[in-house]
Amino acid sequence: MGVENHVRKLRQERKITQVQMAADLSTSRQTIIAIENNKYNPSLEMALRISDYFELPLQKIFYLKDS
Repeated sequence: MGVENHVRKLRQERKITQVQMAADLSTSRQTIIAIENNKYNPSLEMALRISDYFELPLQKIFYLKDS
C-alpha cells in the first residue's frame, strides 16, 4: 500500500503552474514535482497546507493505493 495524490490534476485544472504553487506554499518547485510524481510524501503540515490551498479535504487529495 502506498500514498498517492491528485495534486497534479488539481493544479492543472486550476491552471496553476508548479512555480506559482511552490511560491504560494513557500516551498520549492522540486518539492511540488516530487509530490506530484509520488516520489515524496509531504509532511502532515505540508499536506494540510495543500488541502487548504485547494480548499478540499485531505482525503480528496491524498489516498492509499493498494499495491
